[in-house]
Amino acid sequence: MWNKTSLFLWLFMLVILSMASVISAQQVRGVTDTEILVGQWGPQTGPAAPWGAVARGTDLFFKIINEEGGIHGRKFKYFLRDDSYQPAKTKAIAKEFVEQIGTFAIVGGVGVATGMTARDYLMENKMPWYGPVTGVYNWIQPFQKYLFALYPLFDDEAYNLTGYLYEKLGYKKIALFYQNDDYGKQGTMGVERYLKDKEINLVAKVSAEVTDRDLSTHALKLKEAGSQAVIMLTMPTHAALILGETAKIAFKPQWATSNTLSDSALMMQITRGLWVGMINSFFSELPDSNHPLMVKYREWHKKLAPQERWGIFYYAGIGFAEPFVEGVRRAGRNLTPDSWVKAMETLKDWQGIGVPVTYGPMERQGGKHVFYGKVRPDGSCERLTDWIKITK
Repeated sequence: MWNKTSLFLWLFMLVILSMASVISAQQVRGVTDTEILVGQWGPQTGPAAPWGAVARGTDLFFKIINEEGGIHGRKFKYFLRDDSYQPAKTKAIAKEFVEQIGTFAIVGGVGVATGMTARDYLMENKMPWYGPVTGVYNWIQPFQKYLFALYPLFDDEAYNLTGYLYEKLGYKKIALFYQNDDYGKQGTMGVERYLKDKEINLVAKVSAEVTDRDLSTHALKLKEAGSQAVIMLTMPTHAALILGETAKIAFKPQWATSNTLSDSALMMQITRGLWVGMINSFFSELPDSNHPLMVKYREWHKKLAPQERWGIFYYAGIGFAEPFVEGVRRAGRNLTPDSWVKAMETLKDWQGIGVPVTYGPMERQGGKHVFYGKVRPDGSCERLTDWIKITK
């Protein structure tokens, strides 16, 4: 028989155990019994707005995962914030994710200068950050336990792109037009490194500030140098402006660019058709690919986000989230920043719609491959190569 004291103690213990369970579930920031909170910033407005589609593509991916039942009984709650490609806004958004919303992780995030305002703060707060949407050394040097880079390094990508122009296509007079920031400068490192190896010089090296809008003198310098091929490392706005200016002076070199401008349909639109013939490197499948995952995602896109244009920038947001979610899956029900890190370190040549991904205990650069394509008159791309490993 239960006496009153025994019954009281039993009920008291049940309450304590229940409270302990709730407290335990709340100990991991951004993880509840039913949800995983994830955030991303991206330029929905401003000069880099075309890149903002990446963050909206990630939104589609999390909706797909949720429709399919989530991961280990949890569904994703996704927070997208517009930073307009302005570092001060990015810094404030990072603080919001940590201190107000309390997300478990950040996925993606366009921009070097923007991301650098948040990197140290996120790492100090042990916030997992997967796949900054730029290929710079800043994400892997110095080593950061909770930061995993996916994007192929601009340095290596530009090195190989220069080699493709020089060796495969035979262009000897190569020029460079680049954005004067870490994105452009680290790509420049690769171009110059390749040409140094071949003991030849750039015929022209022309830079533009992010705020520049008159690129007429830039175009003239490229033409006067006798450039046969020009490598472009810029944001979409500058790409459209420089092609417009070179068209005015009848300068028609072979253009080539990073996967940062690989959304050919969009670039055809904003350049008014001047994107034809552009050689791009790519780090994800082409829009009309018959890859089973691409077929699946296109179907979900029609159902869940028909208002969005299906293009490379958009579904790149899926590619940047796929390995992150695989890490969540491998971490199991006991999801913490540290269990996620350990799970990510088990990925070996894992592949979704993007590059093969490999990590390890001291390896944080996951993507090391690209392939090349050339833009057709209708805006589609002809695939020129298979996947190429771009590490030096």
